[in-house]
This record gives sequence, C-alpha cells and structure tokens, in this order.
Amino acid sequence: MNLSHRTSGHSEQSLKTPTFVDAYQPSLEDSKSGRSSTSLQPIRHQPGTARSNMRSFVKNAILASLSLQDLAAIGELLEPVVLRERMILQEPKRHLDFVYFIETGLVSLRIVAEGSILETAVIGHQGAVGASILFGGHPSTHQSVVLFPGSSHRIRVGDLRRIMNARPEIREHLSRYVQALSLHCAQTGLCGVRHDREKRLASWLCLASDAVDAHVLPVTHEYLSSVLGLRRPGVTETLIRFEEQGLIRKTRGVLQIDGRKCLEQKACCCYKLISSAYARPTSKPATNETTG
Repeated sequence: MNLSHRTSGHSEQSLKTPTFVDAYQPSLEDSKSGRSSTSLQPIRHQPGTARSNMRSFVKNAILASLSLQDLAAIGELLEPVVLRERMILQEPKRHLDFVYFIETGLVSLRIVAEGSILETAVIGHQGAVGASILFGGHPSTHQSVVLFPGSSHRIRVGDLRRIMNARPEIREHLSRYVQALSLHCAQTGLCGVRHDREKRLASWLCLASDAVDAHVLPVTHEYLSSVLGLRRPGVTETLIRFEEQGLIRKTRGVLQIDGRKCLEQKACCCYKLISSAYARPTSKPATNETTG
C-alpha cells in the first residue's frame, strides 16, 4: 500500500445501505395518539430494545453518545459514504459542503505547504471531519485525507447547523469534540519540538490504534517519516528497536502492535493528554492547556 504524502482527489461514493431512517419507523401507538414520530421503535424488535439496537447501529463515538431522540433526528439527514484511500474530504481555505462522522478507517488532518506536509491529528471513529467549521466561522487551513479506507456518515453543513440550533445537546457534544480536536492539534505541534523520535512514534501509533480501534495499522515507514517530519532511517531504526522489544511486528506495508501497554509507556505525555480529551464525550472536556 502506497501511503506517500501525495494525494489524489477521489470522488465520494455513496453506499447503497440502509440509513438510520430505513432501520427505524414510528410505532403504531404513536401514530394513533398524535405523538411525535421521533419516538421510534426498531423494526422486528421488542419495544424495550430500541436504545440498544440504535446504539449497535452506530460506531461513531459522537453519534453514539447522543440521546435516542437526538440520534433519530440527525439520522434522517445522514448519508453513508465509502472512504477510499487518499480521498480528500477537506481542502485548505475552501468552502466545506459536508461534515463526515467517521465510522471506520482513519483520516489524516494536515497542513500542506510548498510540497511538504505536517500532520496535526488523526481522526477515526471518535470524531468528525469538518466539525470545527461549525464553531470557527472561517474556512479551515487544514487538508483532510483518508489514510486507511473505511466508511462514514456525512451531513450537509447547513443541515447540521439547523439541527444544532434546534437540539442543544447535539451542539454540546460537537463542541466538546472540537475542543478535544483543538487540543490534539496544539499538543502535536508542541510535541514536535519538545519530544524525541521514540516518544513521538510511540504516541502516534497509540493514537492511531485508538482511532481505528485496532492493533493492525497499514502504514509505511515513508508515511511516518513524512507526516512526523522525521528522517526515514531514524524511523526505521526506532521501529526495529520496538520490534526487538516485542512491542510491534512489521511486515511490508503493515504494522501490528503486540505490546500495547509497553508502547504506551514509551509514548510521551502527549498521548495520555490527547486520549483523555477524547474519552469524555458526555462530560466537560479536558483543558486546552498543553504540557511539555
């Protein structure tokens, strides 16, 4: 798999799979009584299982943390989309049409300048690409590129703004995520100038593993070198040392994490700070203060 910093603008392809609305329908009792049709029951399931079935339908952490009513409301506007490797979801300083709630796969959030790239965050099932535009008001300076293929649910920015205004809990959950992402980006910048190669590599591997909820990462030495701003021989040397210590196993184009706990111990303090910010979807987010 070629994961070089060059990207190509693959077009988006919608999946012909059921949406949230296809999977749920208003109950007959609600229709007769005139109650809101947002009181939904899953087709062919007992009424008491509605919440658990809705939760099992969603992998994205932001969507899964919403109430059943808010999830049903936003689900009417979501469209499933295939994420193909190197697909560009967001370009710097360009109008954004959609926000993407990532279900599977991994997206690289990066700054591109004069042919070079600097990755500031990775976004997986914990997040949403383009969500920051909802609170900043200005076009993003970042490019978002699919690193590992997968799937997502997308929604038009205008539709998401309207539903955020109508349903404050959705706004609150997105706001907390955007604050966590902002901390991630800021901490990555600080990490690049304060921490050594071994700590930065261990931190990236742990964060990427968390984002895809897997221990197998289809990533190359070349990619890690380019996005972290490190020399490739140094990256290779560090990964070989990790492998000798039983932390990872390498094959061509794929890296498997075996000693996760030990790899976390190798990572710098940035990993714990960033991961804790994402781990609190229903509570107040971590402070934006960065540490060395």
